[in-house]
Amino acid sequence: MSRVINGGHWVSPDAREAVEQAIARTGYHANHAARSLATGRANSVAFLLTEPHHLLFDDPTFAILLRGAAEALSRRSMTLVLLVAGSAAERDTVATFVRGGHVDGVLLVSSHEADPMLHMLVDSGTPTVSIGVTLGQPGSVPTVSVDEEASARAMTRHLVSKGHTRIATITGPSDTPGGRYRLVGFREEMGDLFDPELVVEGDYSKKSGAEAMARLLARTTDIDAVFAASDLMAHGAMTTLAKHGLSVPRDIAVAGFDDSGLAETLEPPLTTMRQPWREISEEAVTLLLEAVEGHTPASSVLPTTLVVRASA
Repeated sequence: MSRVINGGHWVSPDAREAVEQAIARTGYHANHAARSLATGRANSVAFLLTEPHHLLFDDPTFAILLRGAAEALSRRSMTLVLLVAGSAAERDTVATFVRGGHVDGVLLVSSHEADPMLHMLVDSGTPTVSIGVTLGQPGSVPTVSVDEEASARAMTRHLVSKGHTRIATITGPSDTPGGRYRLVGFREEMGDLFDPELVVEGDYSKKSGAEAMARLLARTTDIDAVFAASDLMAHGAMTTLAKHGLSVPRDIAVAGFDDSGLAETLEPPLTTMRQPWREISEEAVTLLLEAVEGHTPASSVLPTTLVVRASA
């Protein structure tokens, strides 16, 4: 019964149906305070964002993941605790909190290669699932991710199929999986058309996208398409193009990555790679609760979808 209530995988369909019928028939509700005392668990998990606070509000992807994780835990009558560790002082506070047993496990979001939080979580034995592959300690914790390289190849292939040959890219930070592997996919798909002068790194923000586009335009005037590694950076690139009197897509096509709600509101609407946000949150919570139960869940890779709109 506990596996059904807690969302575990190791339950047969017949057993799950029988338990759910019994719960509905009896009106059963778990006494979570008593369960916590009996098991020594907090009945909560942490959503740990290793970025500055403002990005939680500036970047819609984090809010979507947070909401999805909260909903997935709510269905299991568990609590989600938001932790932000964007500075050394915050990392120390978070480490003390987690080691104190205040949460049963951690959903690690936006891990950077040299970020010490992953090392702390592994060394402390805290059940952890990373949303996005980990660069610092590959294979150290289960991950839920999308195929970054294949997704970037799909977008690049789309742009090339439309006749674009001078395609620039605005990457994410190279110490993040999205920044590193989306560039790999772009470069491989471009082949002989790849020009390193048409690569500029951003930080996933709108401001960095605008600044990166300005640097690209200062280098050359023959760019005919831009692939940004986030919709926010694509938005920033579009504002810079407009300031230079360039039309999207007539003069330069623009594509992004995420489809977290912003893309379809832009003018023109943005072509982008859609990440399966709800599925990512749900799968991450499921794997984490399996880890809390003492299992060793396998990492999961979910598919993205090319969404073609007017910008490209």
